[in-house]
Amino acid sequence: MHSTERDPQRAVLQATVALHAAQPATAEAALQARRLLADTVGCALAGRHANEVQRLEAALAACEPGDFSFPGGPPMAVQAAAQVLAMAATWDEACEGHAVAHGRPGVPLVAALLPLALRRGASLGEFIDAFVLGYEVGARCGAWLCIRPGMHVDANWPALGVAAGVARLLALPPAGIVQAIDIAACQLAASLYLPVQQGRTARNTYLGHSASLGLQAAFASAAGIDAPDGALAHYARTHSAATAQPLPDAATLLLRDAYLKPFAAVRHVHYGATAARQIREQLAQDTTGIQGIVLKIYEEAIVYCGNRAPRTPIQAQFSLSFGVAAMLRFGDVDPSAYAAPRFDDAELRRLEALVVLETDAGLTARKQRGATLQVVHAGGTLAQTVGTIAGDAAHPLDRSTLAAKFVHYAAHSVPGPKAARFCEGVLDAPAGTSLRALWQQLAAA
Repeated sequence: MHSTERDPQRAVLQATVALHAAQPATAEAALQARRLLADTVGCALAGRHANEVQRLEAALAACEPGDFSFPGGPPMAVQAAAQVLAMAATWDEACEGHAVAHGRPGVPLVAALLPLALRRGASLGEFIDAFVLGYEVGARCGAWLCIRPGMHVDANWPALGVAAGVARLLALPPAGIVQAIDIAACQLAASLYLPVQQGRTARNTYLGHSASLGLQAAFASAAGIDAPDGALAHYARTHSAATAQPLPDAATLLLRDAYLKPFAAVRHVHYGATAARQIREQLAQDTTGIQGIVLKIYEEAIVYCGNRAPRTPIQAQFSLSFGVAAMLRFGDVDPSAYAAPRFDDAELRRLEALVVLETDAGLTARKQRGATLQVVHAGGTLAQTVGTIAGDAAHPLDRSTLAAKFVHYAAHSVPGPKAARFCEGVLDAPAGTSLRALWQQLAAA
């Protein structure tokens, strides 16, 4: 075994695997896993109605038929389903994330684990135990393996959490789970941020790659295929911008800090959008008199989300100005903002062009997130400062908000009452409940 004295990060990962492989998920971890499962499925149900996702779903189902299907969709095999689930869940940028990890460990885990767990006849509790282990590994890997400039995380370290979670579902011992992580580490992708800059949907394939790689690595480990000792530590030293900061110890529950989004946009966009919603109410929802808009926000937000006059949905999802304008115009930023007729709405576009982005030097220096929005209108000037947003660990979405989001996002696929019952089942059903029976409540015709 490769020495962990020089690789304290790897030692923490090994301890994390050992801890979560030895016991069922705690009540706190299980509840958060259930919330992430419900939210991710809801986002996938919304995203799978994009034309591109529909075509991918049909093509993969024809190539790899199986026994997993979305409501009204064709049956697919596990790998095909993982691809579609991951892409659909990230399509509208409404899915979960983790600030310390700088990414979303949960989406590819759900994408890989759900169809596999259904195929294996697993219980809801078995899914949860695998998810929790995989999430704790994935979030720590994200905190450790910082990406280089110009890269995007989604097809990189998330595969490591998937490998760990799938290996746990396959009942591999801790050594086999670590082996799966190292197998995946030998082939992590260098995924580019470039598609986001150009508004290309290639970025939406990245989490599918992570789900597939994690599945492959876990099954390889189960088959006895081995990896070099310390493969992940070697990758960290030679191929990433890995941090030397200590990782949270194994007993720290990183799932606690996962966030769920109330809006369909990159998290940086939510601060300005939240301020815009409050100002919209003060304007009695009338934007016609708005003459100027200034958003003052921390520098990182402008770096990643400074896209102006976005031409494609993915550019708009990474656009501070679009998020502010959409919220002022419509009172929400949900998947409908990225489709006709709202995406090309003349008043929305007028408002977006008015937005001036300014760096908040104080927030930037303190490495704090927040925003101040100032709106000049015919009757004067309104200003709103936001320092916390819904969905943060300190302000999690409450149950009613989470359920309402699920029903809203699932509306294209299933009637509201059926969606509500499924969401309630995910949140409340005993751990021994058959996952297949739960899924059939949603997916059955």
